Amino acid sequence: MDLRRLAEYDVLLLTALLWFLGKFIRYAFPPLFESLQTGYGVSNAAVGTAYTGFMLVYALMQFPSGALADRVGAVRVMAVGAAVAGVGALALAVDAPFVALAAVMLVIGGGTGAHKTVAVRLIARVYPARTGRALGAHDTLGALGGVAAPAAVVLFLSAPPFLASVLARLPGADWRGLFVVSGVVVLAVAAAFALRVPGRLPENADRGEPRGGPDPRPRDYLVLFRDRRMAAFVLVTIASSFAYNGAVAFFPLYLSRAAGLSTSTASLLYSVLFAVTFVQLVSGDLSDRLGRLPVMTIALGLAAASLIGVVVLVDAGPLVLGVLVAVLGIGSHGYRPVRGAYLIEELPDRIAGGGLGAIRTLLMGAGALAPGIVGATADVAGFRPAFALLAGSVALAALAAAGLWITE
Repeated sequence: MDLRRLAEYDVLLLTALLWFLGKFIRYAFPPLFESLQTGYGVSNAAVGTAYTGFMLVYALMQFPSGALADRVGAVRVMAVGAAVAGVGALALAVDAPFVALAAVMLVIGGGTGAHKTVAVRLIARVYPARTGRALGAHDTLGALGGVAAPAAVVLFLSAPPFLASVLARLPGADWRGLFVVSGVVVLAVAAAFALRVPGRLPENADRGEPRGGPDPRPRDYLVLFRDRRMAAFVLVTIASSFAYNGAVAFFPLYLSRAAGLSTSTASLLYSVLFAVTFVQLVSGDLSDRLGRLPVMTIALGLAAASLIGVVVLVDAGPLVLGVLVAVLGIGSHGYRPVRGAYLIEELPDRIAGGGLGAIRTLLMGAGALAPGIVGATADVAGFRPAFALLAGSVALAALAAAGLWITE
């Protein structure tokens, strides 16, 4: 592949790199839950609720960011969102009470929330013939942020002496230094994105085709949910998002406390959940060839089977649990780019930005509630009942997707 051919993908690369950094910051928090509980003296419910707040703000940004991108352009919305997230990460350098930490998490959630909805539609317009494949590449690089984050947390918390002396020069000199470095990198990439991408976009790719009519009204988006198949698919997205976000928020603690694994082993297995993200390249391409619903149904079925296995075989040891975590990652990641491609194809172009944002608000809102619910359930009944609830949720999503496929 020559350099000219590679240059065709610079928009995809910069967009995906911003998503990688957003995911990196998001998934740096769960491995820190135990340290935050010790350092601040707070409960599972407290850290879970703080993370729920992060995800709720992220979710609430989906609709306004999509609708705003239709008016002012995708590049501006994504660049400003990334800058807000970068500044928020830098703010964590200050040692402050837990409530201040939770407030900064809300700011970062808002910044990162301006990316995905806008990016999906931008990528679909820039690469119309390869939407599934391009979204698979975008989500793959983003999910690698989840692979890198736990390893980076371990590095900053238990660095070898020669590296510790370097890290000690950073503000905070502990896990806070991780967010300082992340914030600087996010701001640099956001600047590169804002400067490079506008000149590389095809005509109308930033804002889309002229509407030829009045701007959409709120009720125009509500009409989408009157369609039974769209409403059923929204159920699929909500149930799967609830299960996935609840699992990723507490998997390190589940593996250490319910399964009895060491903290380092639990973090390693947590990384496996994201290490299989390359399946998105395959699932996105397969959905371009075979159809969206068959691939989504199979992926969600794998995710359901793995979560059931994690609950039932909690004492099976790290090898079996590692395989189950990998299967969960394959199913969860394999489903994600296909979901985005399906929605872009089903939504009317005139309201695609805001429509996608509205649906993503619902699915991310459900996902945002999951950490708080899982944390509270774990405090009351234990981690196995909490994860059984997540298993039931993703099983419901798989059954609903299968119903859509059968009746297609």
